[in-house]
Amino acid sequence: MAYLDAIGGRNELTGQKRAAFPFLDLESGERWAVRPGKSRLPLWLLCRHMRVPGTTAFDYLGGLKMAMAEPEATVADCLDTSRPIFRKFWQPLAVSVLNTAADEGAASLLWPVLKQTFGQGAAACRPLMARQGLSETFVDPAISWLAARGAEVHFNDRLKSIEGDASRATTLNFATDHAVPLTAGDAVILAVPADIAGGLLPGLIYPDQSRAIVNGHFLLDHADQDISFLGLVGGVSHWLFVRGDIASVTVSAADTLAAEPAETIAQTLWAEVALALELGNKPLPVHRIVKEKRATFAQTPAQVARRPATESAWENLMLAGDWTATGLPATIEGAMASGHKAARAIEFLTQRGR
Repeated sequence: MAYLDAIGGRNELTGQKRAAFPFLDLESGERWAVRPGKSRLPLWLLCRHMRVPGTTAFDYLGGLKMAMAEPEATVADCLDTSRPIFRKFWQPLAVSVLNTAADEGAASLLWPVLKQTFGQGAAACRPLMARQGLSETFVDPAISWLAARGAEVHFNDRLKSIEGDASRATTLNFATDHAVPLTAGDAVILAVPADIAGGLLPGLIYPDQSRAIVNGHFLLDHADQDISFLGLVGGVSHWLFVRGDIASVTVSAADTLAAEPAETIAQTLWAEVALALELGNKPLPVHRIVKEKRATFAQTPAQVARRPATESAWENLMLAGDWTATGLPATIEGAMASGHKAARAIEFLTQRGR
């Protein structure tokens, strides 16, 4: 939110005035909403109508085990997977945040999210959505902000290689056959995907496994004025978003699903959309299936251990990206945190006069 305020993009977000997370069990048809309380003290867990049906307040306190989890512990290792709350709350939360199933996702990454959202009360976990899209919200205003301050942004010019000596990066070589020499006062923040960074920096250890996300977009025959969302359990889909006459479905940790033909995926997801929106047996409408097969790194304990620090082997080159060691999952917030870490590292470098 601080980033959006800085670039003037906050108005591109919309959402509910109160923190509430509606859910539908696709198997049973049961609907409910999780409603965190305003206080940082989790008193809302004592109210049956504010928590997941069939759960007790003690079920949620199991999440505290993640605060003390060993680095190799998964989310499932910290919880009683036989309790209804695992299927209806912990598993959806882990998959959404980590893009990795709870039985293999790192507990060490889910804990800071719990602490910074539910642990801070309703004001810290009010769901917000982009009015138009992520580019219009997070990217376009930033480019305008940079341009207004004289910064140049170049597109379609891929970094091919980096030259350096024993201590510093000295030259950036780009695909358009031009080179950028680095002077003594220059510093570089390398914010590229993990595998690209590995190709540019020989010897770099980085997460080398990934998880897919599949999105389905369906044209409805009517438009809703309000932007709404719904969590889904008991099926293939995880989240359903409705913007105007477009219903969009997100499936995380979707490696198996991404291997299927797009039309098969569309049929599967549309059946769940129709059920969730109570559309009856409406035939599959105009649609688009988007497969992001390497959406995030696989956020397992073993892969988390491979996240590199901000500093690289060259003192004037810093790493940024949600795959670096931020202490947060591979999310927008994690990417922001990595940028701040890189900027602070360069500031420290400058103060040392190096």
